[in-house]
Amino acid sequence: MKKIVRITTIPESMAKLLEGQLGYMSEFYEMVAVSSNENNKLDLLGEKENIKTYATEFTRKITPVKDLKALYNLYKILKKEKPEIVHTHTPKAGTVGMLAAKLAGVPVRMHTIAGLPLLEATGFKRKLLSSVEKMTYACATKIYPNSFVMKDIILEEKFTTSNKLKVLANGSSNGINIKHFSKDNISLEEQKSLKKSLGISEENITFVFVGRMVKDKGVNELVASFIKLNEENPLTKLLLVGPLEKDLDPLNQETEKHIESHPNIKWVGFQKDVRPYFAISDVLAFPSYREGFPNVVLQAGAMELPSIVSDINGCNEIIINNKNGIIIPPKDEDQLYKAMLEMAQNNNLRDQLKQNARLMIQDRYQQELVWKALLEEYQLLIKNLR
Repeated sequence: MKKIVRITTIPESMAKLLEGQLGYMSEFYEMVAVSSNENNKLDLLGEKENIKTYATEFTRKITPVKDLKALYNLYKILKKEKPEIVHTHTPKAGTVGMLAAKLAGVPVRMHTIAGLPLLEATGFKRKLLSSVEKMTYACATKIYPNSFVMKDIILEEKFTTSNKLKVLANGSSNGINIKHFSKDNISLEEQKSLKKSLGISEENITFVFVGRMVKDKGVNELVASFIKLNEENPLTKLLLVGPLEKDLDPLNQETEKHIESHPNIKWVGFQKDVRPYFAISDVLAFPSYREGFPNVVLQAGAMELPSIVSDINGCNEIIINNKNGIIIPPKDEDQLYKAMLEMAQNNNLRDQLKQNARLMIQDRYQQELVWKALLEEYQLLIKNLR
C-alpha cells in the first residue's frame, strides 16, 4: 500500500480542522501523522483514526534552533518511512516539512495554505515571513490554497507560479459534516436550559462569535460595535465562544474590561462542542482580518445561522452578500455596527438569510465533496509517478 505522511504544527489541527479525513484516507493509503504531542493529543489522534504517528516538537514562533532540530527529526522520519507523498498544513509545519521532504527525496510534496499570517505583518517581519513563504513553496511540488481568493493573493504576492497552485473542490481543507452540524441535534430542552443559564430570553437577538479571542479576529471592533448597538437596542446579546489568548495577538485592555463587565456580553471560553451555542443564537458575527477558509462560517451556516463577515478570502466565498449573510469591509467598526443593527431590526431580512444558510453550505461544502476531491488528487499524483 502506498504511504502518505501528513504533518501539522499541533495535533489539534488534525484532530479538529481535518477531523475524520485521515481515517477516511487510511482506507486507500497507509497514513502517517506527524505533529507535536503535547498532553498526548497526537497519541489520542492516532488511536482514534487508527494510524501511525510520530511526535516532533514544533513552535508557532520564529525559533531557529528548535526549527533546525524539528527539521532533522522530520528528515530521519521520512528517510525511515519512505512515503510517496508528504502533505503539510499550517505555516511552521509547512516550512519545516516541505524542506525535510525535499532533502529526504520524497517525490510528491503537497502543502495546503489555510491562511497567511504575514498579511497582517509589516516591515522587517513581513519581509522575513514572505521569504520563508517563498522557500516553502519552492520546496513543494504542489500548493493547495483552500480558497480561490487565497490563490489570487498568492499570485499577487508572487510567492510562486500559477502552475503550482490548485484549489480542490469549491475550497475548504475539510468541508463540513452537515449531519453533525445540524440544529436538529440540539433538543429544545437543551436550548432552553442553555439560554436560561446565560440569561438569554426568547425576546433577545443574540449575536455569536466563535474563535480565538484575539485582535486579528476583529474582536475589538465587534465588542465596540455591540456596545453601541446595545445602547440603541437593549434586547441584543453578544455571545463569545473561544479562548482568550494574551500572548501572540492580545485584545485591547478596554475590550477585555467590557467583556468582563458588560451585562449583555456573555463569554463562555473554549467549548469542545460549539453546536449548542450556534443553536441558541440568531446571527454569527465574524469580522476577522484574515482567514484561510473559516470552518466557523461553514459550521454556523450548517446550523442555519446567517453571518456577518469581513470582505476577506474564504469569508467572501462562503457568504454571498444578502443571500446567506452580509459582507462588510475588514476593520470597519462603523459598517459592522450598521450590519448588526440591520440584522437586529430587520426580521424579514434575517429570516430570509437564515432560510438560505444551510442549503447554500450543503450544496457547496459537504465533507464528502472535499474528501473525494483530495483522494482523486492523491490518486492522480501517485499514478504520475509510474
